[in-house]
Amino acid sequence: MPMNQLSRVAIKAWAEADRPREKLLEQGRRALTDAELLAILIGSGSREESAVELCRRILHDKGNDLNKLSRLSVSELCRYKGIGEAKAISIVAALELGRRRKERKKEAREILNNSRRVYEYMEQVYNDLPYEEFWVLFLAGGCKLIAKVLIGKGGNDFTPVDIKQVLRLALEYHASSIVLTHNHPSGTLKPSSMDIQLTNKLNDAAKLFDFSINDHIIFTNSGYYSFRDSGLL
Repeated sequence: MPMNQLSRVAIKAWAEADRPREKLLEQGRRALTDAELLAILIGSGSREESAVELCRRILHDKGNDLNKLSRLSVSELCRYKGIGEAKAISIVAALELGRRRKERKKEAREILNNSRRVYEYMEQVYNDLPYEEFWVLFLAGGCKLIAKVLIGKGGNDFTPVDIKQVLRLALEYHASSIVLTHNHPSGTLKPSSMDIQLTNKLNDAAKLFDFSINDHIIFTNSGYYSFRDSGLL
């Protein structure tokens, strides 16, 4: 039903799939539930259930936790009847925008002088990633952030890292120090032997070029591990 006709009909008479849109216009975005906001994204449900009902079911499966919902891939969302590829992409894109908004708020936190600050700064980058990524933070004096750079990404248990690239970028940025970061999609916080070996190699190389490795931090969805805090640096 067109929106101009909907405005003439009592709210209880609206089709459930149309109610979230009109509710947003009438009462504002904060009046909508998570399911209603998701229903606006997908537009329609299936023959068996409305968009709102479908979104309620999806959220219920994830404990009504948007963080858990954001971990679903397009293919996983498409397993729900009524969710095709286009709708799944809309959901993934919207949740990613929300994640990036949180990340932008943290850009002002430029002094990364301990593991907790690094964790808070990079948490949204690593949240929900199903594969490993390796980011390096390049810092000026006083641990002020100059740049963060994605150095590599790989499978579930290994990320290729080019040591020469890290050194080259440190020299280009005139960095006083750097912080190594990567994630473990498996959820384990224990560094692997390869993690330790790579850290030691980079630490030795950095000394030759007169800058330091401040820390190497491993991220999971539930916490982090700091080489510095654990006495490995």
